[in-house]
Amino acid sequence: MLYSIVCTDIENSLEARKAARPDHLARLEVLQNQGRLILAGPNPSIDSNDPGSAGFTGSIIVAEFESLEAAQEWANADPYAAAGVYQTVTVKPFKQVFPN
Repeated sequence: MLYSIVCTDIENSLEARKAARPDHLARLEVLQNQGRLILAGPNPSIDSNDPGSAGFTGSIIVAEFESLEAAQEWANADPYAAAGVYQTVTVKPFKQVFPN
């Protein structure tokens, strides 16, 4: 089943994001290589694909996991979580309707 992982950053998370980004991306690449990643990306703090020093306010991931518990465990082990980037992380079942 698919699950959405919606993360909200702490204030001024940019430096911690930069430091943990290589490990964060490596985990996403594993999901992608397994064909389980639907989408992933950050929420820029401003209306720009490259927010520069304004940074980001969070991240969204939609991926396939065996269970809600497995999705939560994966999210809890994210390098951004370990680095203190995220203030909150919400994991919920997700039903993809579009694109079909």
